[in-house]
Amino acid sequence: MSGLQPITRSSQLSVEVVWLSAADGVLRYRSEAHPLDGGVHPDDAAWHVSGLTLCTPGALLHSTSWRYARGSVVLTYVALPDPDPHDTVAVPTDAVTSGGGPLHPSPAVIPIEAVAAHACRHLALLAVTDPQVAAVAAAESPLWTLITKLPCAPAGTLHPAQTTATAPHTAC
Repeated sequence: MSGLQPITRSSQLSVEVVWLSAADGVLRYRSEAHPLDGGVHPDDAAWHVSGLTLCTPGALLHSTSWRYARGSVVLTYVALPDPDPHDTVAVPTDAVTSGGGPLHPSPAVIPIEAVAAHACRHLALLAVTDPQVAAVAAAESPLWTLITKLPCAPAGTLHPAQTTATAPHTAC
């Protein structure tokens, strides 16, 4: 097998929040991960960490992805708008990562830049397919204007120029 770590009984579950903001016409993010306490629903933990409230204008919290990293399953939520956009970095919206092959679906390492970019592309799709997200996006904030400029396609969509045609695998 590859250099991936096996899941063990001591594996943890973590909740990661990727906050999105906009500054000078650029999508920006910051992130933070916390171990999930027993009995707490991941949605509740993410909401608590996010700092968003029912009174936050344009607030959205959405589960975007999961990955296995350093002995922990990490559940990632995107939160916007960032209630305290400090120490943010630009989202490299073209950042992607992939597994090592057909039987190795998980990359050995998934950089946070790729996680943030995936979250933004995920929201761009949801802005036109999910009524709740579309309602929030309709506010036309500078943040949503940047998000909805991203390609509207399911995560992982490959274009013919990015793929190599191969014969189907039929032998065991």
